[in-house]
Amino acid sequence: MNMKTILFLLCTISMSLAQDQPTPPRADTIFLHGNIYTGVAVASSFHAIQRVEAMAIRSDRIQDVGKESEILKLKGPETQIINLDNHFVMPGFNDAHLHLAHAGFQRLTVNLVGAKSLTEFRDRIRARVETAEPGEWIVGSGWDHTLWPVKELPSRWDIDEVSQNHPVFLQRVDGHIAVANTRALQLASVTLASKEPAGGKIDRDSSGQSTGILRETAREAVTGVIPKPSHDKRRQAIEAALRDLAQWGVTSAQDNSSWEDFQIYEEIQRDGKLTSRITEWLAFNDSLDTLQAHRSARPQSDNVLRTGMLKGFMDGSLGSKTAALLEPYADDPINSGLPQYEQAQLTQMTKERVGAGFQVGFHAIGDKGVQMALRAFDEAQKEAREKKIKAANGGNDYRLRIEHAQVTTPLQIAKFKELKVIASTQPNHLLTDMNWALDRLGPKRAAHSYAWAEFLKRGVPLAFGTDYPVEPVTPFRGLYAAVTRRSEDDKREYFPEQKISMEQAIAAYTTGSAFAEFSEKEKGTLAPGMLADFVVLDRDVTSVPPLKVLGTRVLRTVVGGKTVYEAN
Repeated sequence: MNMKTILFLLCTISMSLAQDQPTPPRADTIFLHGNIYTGVAVASSFHAIQRVEAMAIRSDRIQDVGKESEILKLKGPETQIINLDNHFVMPGFNDAHLHLAHAGFQRLTVNLVGAKSLTEFRDRIRARVETAEPGEWIVGSGWDHTLWPVKELPSRWDIDEVSQNHPVFLQRVDGHIAVANTRALQLASVTLASKEPAGGKIDRDSSGQSTGILRETAREAVTGVIPKPSHDKRRQAIEAALRDLAQWGVTSAQDNSSWEDFQIYEEIQRDGKLTSRITEWLAFNDSLDTLQAHRSARPQSDNVLRTGMLKGFMDGSLGSKTAALLEPYADDPINSGLPQYEQAQLTQMTKERVGAGFQVGFHAIGDKGVQMALRAFDEAQKEAREKKIKAANGGNDYRLRIEHAQVTTPLQIAKFKELKVIASTQPNHLLTDMNWALDRLGPKRAAHSYAWAEFLKRGVPLAFGTDYPVEPVTPFRGLYAAVTRRSEDDKREYFPEQKISMEQAIAAYTTGSAFAEFSEKEKGTLAPGMLADFVVLDRDVTSVPPLKVLGTRVLRTVVGGKTVYEAN
C-alpha cells in the first residue's frame, strides 16, 4: 500500500469519526466579555479561584464556562448574546438566615429602623396614628435604643402620649423584646397580677406595673391578640421583600417565616413570580405530626421552593441582654440572659426530631445557649448513629447548625468541629454590635465573639447570612465586616485577629450557605451542570479597597438563567 493510499484512508477515517461526534446542544444564552469569578478553586493553587471570560447557559443550568472562542462554539441561531462589558460576575448570594415575610411587613407598618432618638421614635408613631382607622392596631419594628442619646428603653407611657386610642406594639430591631402601650397591654390582659412566662420577662416599675417592655416569650400575650394580616397584605409584603432580594443579588434565601407565608410562596411560584430560591424553615417546637405533614407537602428535590431545617431558639440577643451567658453580663452583673429550655427537655426533643430525619438548627447567641445546643446535638447524633438513622439528604452527615454563634469559647469551637456542626453567622451584625458588645461581654469573652477566623482555622463549616430585616439585606456590608471588622466610618475596629479574607467571605455566602442546606451539588459555584444563579456587579469586590465594597451596586441578578433584576 503506497503512501498516497494510506493518507487517503486516514483522511476518510478522520472525517467519519468527526461525523460520528455528537453536536453539542446550542446554548440559550451566552455571556461574553466578563470577569467571571466561578468560585471553583484552581487545582494548582490553594487560594486561587478560577476566572473565565464567558459562560453559556442552557435551560436553568450552566452549560459551560471558559474562553470566549470556546464558548461561542455553543452559539446557535436563537442563542441570545449578552455583553458583560468586563464587569465582575460571581455566584449569586445565598443568604443562610433571614426573615422574608417580616421584612416585607416592615415596609407596610411603622418602620423605626434608624430612629436616632426617643423623639424621632414617637414622631414616626404619631405619623402612622394620624392615618389609621379608629381603634386600629399600630404595629412596627426596628427601634434600637442604643442609638439614642439617652440609651434607655422606651415605655408604654412614652407611646401613650401619641396614641391614646390605638393599641400599639413595636418590636426592637433584633426581634427579641418589644414595647406595648397601655391599650395593647389591656387587650392582652397583662396586669399587675400577670406571672412571668417561662423563657420571658415582663419589665415592671417600682410598684409592680408593667413598663410596656416585654422580653422573649412575654411578647406572646400581645401578639396573640393582634389581628392576623389578610391574604392580600401578606402577599404584598412578601413580594416587596422578594424585590429587595433581587436588587441585592440574593438568588437563594434560607427563610424563617410562618407556614401561612410559605403557602403564599407557593402561590407566587405558581404565578411564575418567585424570583429567589427559598428553603423554608419549620418550627422546632411544632409536633412531629405537624412537622412531617409540612415536610411532605412539597418534594425535597424541588430546587426552587421546599422546606428545610427545624429552627429552635436557645436564647435571645445581646442587644436586648436576653442572650444566655455562662457568666453574667459585664454591664449588668445580676443578669445572665434568658435560656428558653431546660437541657433535658431540649435534648429529648432534639433526639426525636433528628431521629425523624430532620435537620435541626438552633438560634444561640450567648455561650450558654451555644453550650445547650452542642450538648443536645451530641446526644442526638450519638443516638441517630446507633440506630442507623439517615440524615435529611439520606446520608450520615446530619449538618446540624447553630445560628448566630456570636459568643463562643475555644472549647466550644473545638466541639463544633468534633460534631461537624455548621456555624451559620451574620457578619453584618458586628457593624451594629461593636458599639456595645465589649461593654456587654468584657474583653476576655469578646475576644472569642463573632469568631469567624477561629471557626475556619478549626475546620468548622461557615455559612453567612444577614438576618434581614434585623440588618439590611445587602450582602456587601457582610463582606466588608468579615474582611475588616471595622465600623462603616472606618473609625472603630473589633478584635481584628478574627477577620478573614474576601475569598473566604464569598465562599461562606455561596458554597458555605449551599452546604448548610444540602445543596452544594446544585449551587454555589459557576461550573458546568450547576444552577445558573449569578450576579453582575459594578466592581470587582476581590480587588477594590474594603471601604469601596460597601458601595457595590448589583447590575444584574440571574436565577435559573433568567434575569430577575437589572439596574436602570
